[in-house]
Amino acid sequence: MDPLHLIIAFSPLAIYCLLLGYINLARSPMVMTGFVDTALLGIAISGFVVAGPLELFLPHGATQRFGPFVWLLLIALYGLGVTLVVLMMRPRLVIFNMSGEQLRPILASVAQRLDTQARWAGDNLALSQLGVQLHLERFASMRNVQLVSAGGQQDFSGWRKLEKALRVEMRRASTAANPRGAGLIVAGFLIAALLILSIVRDHQAVAQLWQDFLSR
Repeated sequence: MDPLHLIIAFSPLAIYCLLLGYINLARSPMVMTGFVDTALLGIAISGFVVAGPLELFLPHGATQRFGPFVWLLLIALYGLGVTLVVLMMRPRLVIFNMSGEQLRPILASVAQRLDTQARWAGDNLALSQLGVQLHLERFASMRNVQLVSAGGQQDFSGWRKLEKALRVEMRRASTAANPRGAGLIVAGFLIAALLILSIVRDHQAVAQLWQDFLSR
């Protein structure tokens, strides 16, 4: 793979690693919706999509008509595809930098405050008054927890209330930094350094490859 394709493919991934590393090194947990989590992942792999399938199936007729602007259309098409996937997903909340054992009492307190009829069954929680049924999925290796919707009958406004309440609680909570966050930061900087080195080593070749890339 030539330097330009490496830059296109790995630049979003490097930014994604740095962002995740920063989140995991924070001393307070963070709540993120599954929609945002999936959208960020879509951005992280966008470079591979552009350097791979989009270039491989590049419509040459559109290239001749729109020139380099065809890439804006293709990227917009990819963005619409990611948006469609996000909109079709069931509700989900991701709590970064907190173990399941730490989260459970906080979630139980929030659930009881929002719904007096909240009921637990193992790692499943039903909030009938909010129209929310969820399951706790623990990822001990990354020290985060996902609250995944269980069943198709879900009330999005109820999930929104649960998200807001959890965000308030997480601002009050504090945890130790996740050591794996440092690994993500290092990985992000290494990828970025290698990409910058490839540009510095032969910037003229990269510039020529970029012109050829846009003119295809």
